[in-house]
Amino acid sequence: MLSRIPTVLSAFFFTMGTVALAQETEMAKPPTTEPGEAHQWLHQFEGEWETTMLAPGQTAEDADDSAPRGSMSCKMLGGFWLINSFSGDMGGGQMMNAIQTIGYDEEKKKYIGTWVDSMMNLMWHYEGTVDETGKKLMLEADGPNMMGGEGTICYRDSFEFKSADHILLTSEAQVDGAWTTFMTSDIRRKK
Repeated sequence: MLSRIPTVLSAFFFTMGTVALAQETEMAKPPTTEPGEAHQWLHQFEGEWETTMLAPGQTAEDADDSAPRGSMSCKMLGGFWLINSFSGDMGGGQMMNAIQTIGYDEEKKKYIGTWVDSMMNLMWHYEGTVDETGKKLMLEADGPNMMGGEGTICYRDSFEFKSADHILLTSEAQVDGAWTTFMTSDIRRKK
Protein backbone atom coordinates (compact mmCIF):
# COMPACT_ATOMS: atom_id res chain seq x y z
CA MET A 1 0.00 0.00 0.00
CA LEU A 2 2.79 2.43 0.91
CA SER A 3 4.51 1.68 -2.41
CA ARG A 4 1.53 3.19 -4.30
CA ILE A 5 1.70 6.56 -2.48
CA PRO A 6 4.54 7.98 -4.65
CA THR A 7 2.60 7.02 -7.81
CA VAL A 8 -0.62 8.65 -6.58
CA LEU A 9 1.28 11.78 -5.43
CA SER A 10 3.10 11.98 -8.79
CA ALA A 11 -0.20 11.80 -10.68
CA PHE A 12 -1.73 14.46 -8.40
CA PHE A 13 1.18 16.89 -8.83
CA PHE A 14 1.31 16.25 -12.61
CA THR A 15 -2.42 17.04 -12.90
CA MET A 16 -2.11 20.18 -10.74
CA GLY A 17 0.89 21.35 -12.74
CA THR A 18 -0.96 20.86 -16.03
CA VAL A 19 -3.97 22.82 -14.76
CA ALA A 20 -1.73 25.65 -13.52
CA LEU A 21 0.16 25.75 -16.83
CA ALA A 22 -3.09 25.84 -18.82
CA GLN A 23 -4.40 28.72 -16.70
CA GLU A 24 -1.11 30.57 -16.97
CA THR A 25 -0.66 30.23 -20.73
CA GLU A 26 -4.34 30.38 -21.70
CA MET A 27 -4.23 27.38 -23.99
CA ALA A 28 -5.54 27.96 -27.49
CA LYS A 29 -9.27 27.47 -27.88
CA PRO A 30 -11.07 26.75 -31.12
CA PRO A 31 -12.90 29.70 -32.71
CA THR A 32 -16.50 30.09 -31.57
CA THR A 33 -17.81 32.19 -34.42
CA GLU A 34 -21.34 31.93 -35.72
CA PRO A 35 -22.07 31.32 -39.41
CA GLY A 36 -22.30 34.63 -41.27
CA GLU A 37 -24.16 35.93 -44.29
CA ALA A 38 -21.63 34.31 -46.65
CA HIS A 39 -22.31 30.93 -45.04
CA GLN A 40 -26.06 31.52 -45.31
CA TRP A 41 -25.66 31.97 -49.09
CA LEU A 42 -24.56 28.31 -49.32
CA HIS A 43 -27.84 27.01 -47.85
CA GLN A 44 -29.61 27.41 -51.21
CA PHE A 45 -27.68 24.35 -52.46
CA GLU A 46 -29.25 22.07 -49.84
CA GLY A 47 -31.31 19.23 -51.24
CA GLU A 48 -31.35 16.61 -53.96
CA TRP A 49 -30.57 17.52 -57.58
CA GLU A 50 -30.50 15.86 -61.01
CA THR A 51 -27.67 16.74 -63.41
CA THR A 52 -27.48 16.66 -67.21
CA MET A 53 -24.17 17.21 -68.99
CA LEU A 54 -24.63 19.45 -72.02
CA ALA A 55 -22.73 19.47 -75.29
CA PRO A 56 -21.17 22.82 -76.32
CA GLY A 57 -23.94 25.28 -77.25
CA GLN A 58 -26.66 22.88 -76.08
CA THR A 59 -29.44 23.77 -73.63
CA ALA A 60 -31.22 21.38 -71.27
CA GLU A 61 -34.26 21.53 -73.53
CA ASP A 62 -32.10 20.33 -76.48
CA ALA A 63 -30.55 17.43 -74.55
CA ASP A 64 -31.83 14.03 -75.55
CA ASP A 65 -31.97 10.80 -73.55
CA SER A 66 -28.36 9.96 -74.46
CA ALA A 67 -26.97 12.99 -72.57
CA PRO A 68 -24.83 11.94 -69.57
CA ARG A 69 -26.87 12.23 -66.37
CA GLY A 70 -26.22 12.08 -62.67
CA SER A 71 -27.21 13.36 -59.27
CA MET A 72 -25.99 15.84 -56.68
CA SER A 73 -26.86 15.64 -52.98
CA CYS A 74 -26.09 18.75 -50.91
CA LYS A 75 -26.17 19.34 -47.16
CA MET A 76 -24.73 21.81 -44.68
CA LEU A 77 -22.31 20.73 -41.96
CA GLY A 78 -22.70 22.83 -38.81
CA GLY A 79 -23.85 25.87 -40.75
CA PHE A 80 -20.29 26.52 -41.97
CA TRP A 81 -19.59 23.95 -44.66
CA LEU A 82 -21.52 22.79 -47.70
CA ILE A 83 -20.90 19.15 -48.62
CA ASN A 84 -21.84 18.25 -52.22
CA SER A 85 -21.83 14.59 -53.27
CA PHE A 86 -21.87 13.99 -57.02
CA SER A 87 -22.47 10.74 -58.86
CA GLY A 88 -22.99 10.22 -62.54
CA ASP A 89 -22.02 9.35 -66.07
CA MET A 90 -19.19 11.48 -67.52
CA GLY A 91 -19.97 10.28 -71.01
CA GLY A 92 -19.54 6.96 -72.73
CA GLY A 93 -20.62 5.10 -69.61
CA GLN A 94 -17.63 6.34 -67.59
CA MET A 95 -18.99 6.72 -64.04
CA MET A 96 -17.63 9.20 -61.50
CA ASN A 97 -18.26 9.88 -57.82
CA ALA A 98 -17.04 13.10 -56.22
CA ILE A 99 -17.21 15.07 -52.99
CA GLN A 100 -16.92 18.84 -52.86
CA THR A 101 -16.67 21.04 -49.79
CA ILE A 102 -17.38 24.77 -49.83
CA GLY A 103 -17.05 27.17 -46.90
CA TYR A 104 -16.16 30.79 -46.32
CA ASP A 105 -12.84 32.12 -44.99
CA GLU A 106 -13.53 35.28 -42.97
CA GLU A 107 -9.87 36.38 -43.08
CA LYS A 108 -9.48 35.97 -46.86
CA LYS A 109 -13.04 37.20 -47.54
CA LYS A 110 -13.35 34.36 -50.04
CA TYR A 111 -15.17 31.10 -50.44
CA ILE A 112 -12.83 28.14 -50.10
CA GLY A 113 -13.24 24.46 -50.77
CA THR A 114 -11.96 21.15 -51.99
CA TRP A 115 -12.85 18.59 -54.65
CA VAL A 116 -11.93 14.90 -54.78
CA ASP A 117 -13.28 12.32 -57.21
CA SER A 118 -12.98 8.70 -58.24
CA MET A 119 -11.20 9.50 -61.52
CA MET A 120 -7.94 11.06 -60.34
CA ASN A 121 -5.44 11.07 -57.48
CA LEU A 122 -5.64 14.82 -56.82
CA MET A 123 -7.34 17.04 -54.25
CA TRP A 124 -8.32 20.35 -55.81
CA HIS A 125 -8.25 23.46 -53.56
CA TYR A 126 -10.71 26.19 -54.49
CA GLU A 127 -10.94 29.91 -53.77
CA GLY A 128 -13.60 32.21 -55.12
CA THR A 129 -16.34 34.78 -54.77
CA VAL A 130 -19.99 35.40 -55.48
CA ASP A 131 -20.47 37.87 -58.36
CA GLU A 132 -22.16 41.27 -58.06
CA THR A 133 -25.58 39.80 -58.97
CA GLY A 134 -25.44 37.50 -55.95
CA LYS A 135 -26.48 34.57 -58.14
CA LYS A 136 -23.17 33.08 -59.30
CA LEU A 137 -20.43 31.46 -57.21
CA MET A 138 -17.12 31.30 -59.10
CA LEU A 139 -14.45 28.97 -57.67
CA GLU A 140 -10.91 28.79 -59.08
CA ALA A 141 -8.24 26.12 -58.61
CA ASP A 142 -4.85 25.41 -60.12
CA GLY A 143 -4.30 21.96 -61.55
CA PRO A 144 -2.49 19.95 -64.20
CA ASN A 145 -3.01 21.10 -67.77
CA MET A 146 -5.57 18.67 -69.18
CA MET A 147 -6.13 20.84 -72.25
CA GLY A 148 -3.20 19.37 -74.17
CA GLY A 149 -0.32 21.43 -72.76
CA GLU A 150 2.24 21.06 -70.04
CA GLY A 151 2.48 22.43 -66.53
CA THR A 152 -0.28 23.87 -64.37
CA ILE A 153 -3.21 26.06 -65.40
CA CYS A 154 -6.13 27.74 -63.66
CA TYR A 155 -9.62 26.20 -63.74
CA ARG A 156 -12.92 27.85 -62.81
CA ASP A 157 -16.24 26.27 -61.84
CA SER A 158 -19.20 28.68 -61.82
CA PHE A 159 -22.48 27.73 -60.14
CA GLU A 160 -25.13 30.13 -61.42
CA PHE A 161 -28.55 30.03 -59.78
CA LYS A 162 -31.06 30.58 -62.59
CA SER A 163 -33.81 30.05 -59.97
CA ALA A 164 -34.14 28.38 -56.57
CA ASP A 165 -34.56 25.04 -58.38
CA HIS A 166 -32.16 25.46 -61.31
CA ILE A 167 -28.35 25.79 -61.39
CA LEU A 168 -26.13 26.06 -64.45
CA LEU A 169 -22.59 24.77 -63.76
CA THR A 170 -19.92 25.97 -66.19
CA SER A 171 -16.38 24.55 -66.02
CA GLU A 172 -13.61 26.51 -67.73
CA ALA A 173 -9.84 26.37 -68.16
CA GLN A 174 -7.58 29.38 -68.65
CA VAL A 175 -5.27 28.75 -71.58
CA ASP A 176 -2.94 31.52 -72.77
CA GLY A 177 -4.93 34.05 -70.72
CA ALA A 178 -8.34 33.19 -72.24
CA TRP A 179 -11.11 31.18 -70.54
CA THR A 180 -12.33 28.15 -72.51
CA THR A 181 -15.51 26.29 -71.49
CA PHE A 182 -14.95 22.53 -71.50
CA MET A 183 -18.05 21.33 -69.64
CA THR A 184 -21.55 22.60 -68.81
CA SER A 185 -24.08 20.88 -66.60
CA ASP A 186 -27.73 21.68 -66.13
CA ILE A 187 -28.73 20.99 -62.50
CA ARG A 188 -32.41 20.78 -61.50
CA ARG A 189 -33.84 20.23 -58.04
CA LYS A 190 -35.61 16.87 -57.73
CA LYS A 191 -39.37 17.30 -57.24
